[in-house]
Amino acid sequence: MAHVVTADCSKDMECAKVCPNNCIYDAGNQVVISADECMDCGMCAQECPAEAIYPVDEVPGDKQEAIAFNEKFFEGKSPEDLDKARVQV
Repeated sequence: MAHVVTADCSKDMECAKVCPNNCIYDAGNQVVISADECMDCGMCAQECPAEAIYPVDEVPGDKQEAIAFNEKFFEGKSPEDLDKARVQV
């Protein structure tokens, strides 16, 4: 399982500051979490002031589009493109 960021994201980057795997990426208006890299520790969700991060199987019904948005962000991107988008704190 991984965590998913919803559109409620405030991009204050507290989540990225505590992520032990550095698996948070800048997707423009919000950040996204790499499901392949997330170790499901939940630290990001605990630190999110907007309460915009959920375990993938607990995303509220009215925020389900966030799952596809997070997945789509990673499709077709080269490792170089992903490195540029990785949040560095």
